[in-house]
Amino acid sequence: MLPKREQRRYFKISEVSQIVGVEPHVLRYWEKEFKEIKPIRFSSRRLYTEEDIKTIIEIKKLLYEDGFTIAGAKRYLSRYVKRQTLLKEIKNELLDILLLLKK
Repeated sequence: MLPKREQRRYFKISEVSQIVGVEPHVLRYWEKEFKEIKPIRFSSRRLYTEEDIKTIIEIKKLLYEDGFTIAGAKRYLSRYVKRQTLLKEIKNELLDILLLLKK
């Protein structure tokens, strides 16, 4: 999570570079390699969300700390996203069941 003073909707690539600790050219490269990073394009600028930043931090951890290759990190993130989606679906179904039981 970003510090309170830094919580905003969108961040420029230079700001993300400072927050994450990688050069802007690395961010542009990762953007091409990882479909999970989806900055909004406004004019000639990239604007990243807090969710994008969290994903970038995870990618940096996978590559720099955990020793994953780009291909390995892609597979890991793909599985992680699928698991998260499945968990959200299960949670929603359980909430629906709970509502039915309350009736």
